[in-house]
Formats: sequence, C-alpha cells, structure tokens
Amino acid sequence: MITGHVFIAISLDGYIARPDGDIDWLLARDDPREDHGYDAFIADKDAIVMGRGSYEKVATFDARPYDRPVLVLSRQLAGAPVPDRLRGKVRFADLSPLDAMRELEHDGARRVYVDGGRIVQAFLRAGLVADMVVTTVPVLIGAGRSLFGELPGDRDLALVASRSFPSGLVQSTYRLLP
Repeated sequence: MITGHVFIAISLDGYIARPDGDIDWLLARDDPREDHGYDAFIADKDAIVMGRGSYEKVATFDARPYDRPVLVLSRQLAGAPVPDRLRGKVRFADLSPLDAMRELEHDGARRVYVDGGRIVQAFLRAGLVADMVVTTVPVLIGAGRSLFGELPGDRDLALVASRSFPSGLVQSTYRLLP
C-alpha cells in the first residue's frame, strides 16, 4: 500500500514561506554543520510529489538533482513540456491527491515524499499522509503561506520523536492516527 510522508520546515508562527513565496528566513538558518535528517528521510522514498510553487522554488536553487521520479501537480503546468535538463525525472499533471497516489503506486512507488504547502494540505484532507517531520525555525515572519489549512475535521497525531539543534531548530516527527 502506498503512503505519503512529509518533511518540511516552518517558522515559529506556522508559515512555510513569505506571502511572495520567499524562504530567505529559512535559508539564512541553514547550518551545514547540522544534519537535520533529510538524507535519511528521503533514502526510502520512491517518488516525490510537489506543487507548482515548490517546483518553481526548487528550480531557482543552484543544484538539486532529482534521483527519484517527481510528479508536479499543477493545473497550469499540466501538458506543458518539461525542461530538457529534467526530462525523464519530472512530469506535470493535473490530478487529485488520490489519483496522483494511484498513478505513482501503479508505477511501483510505495513511499512518497509529499512537498509544498497546498499539496501537503490537500493530501492531509484526503487522508493520504502517514507521518510528518516538521522542523520549526525560531523566527517569526508575521505573514505568509501557512503549512496547515482547513480540514474536514480534527486529525489526531502521535508524537514519535522530537529533537533540538544548536541552531535553535526543533524537529518533531508525528504519525497521523486513523
């Protein structure tokens, strides 16, 4: 059975980006001496699903090789050609979270990294997230794009682990309960 997994950072006031999508507040806190666990997290994921905003933000980074298939969910990009440098690594589609997971499962994926605010929200609403690693950055940015949005009802979580880093980041891993 296919499962969705989240690994994301938020400001202390709950935002994943500024209103314009900028994540300078997050990049300024990146300490290369600290291992926040991304490599260990991604190691057992078969695919990545993200939204257009995350895809466009990642495209501005100097290098982020995709070593597993990436499905970008976007009405705007669906049907658009994939840039040559990403051909065979990235595809665009206008699918619901459930249809995206069915397609990825059909392709052999079992564990999927779910990335991007609206996509995480949609996957949570659809009940397709098994667990979340949320890293809280000790900064208040005052406004922005919220990680969590409206849900049809309460979602109970179990705290699996929590740890802090010398930089002040606090990382908590939660399992979503049925």
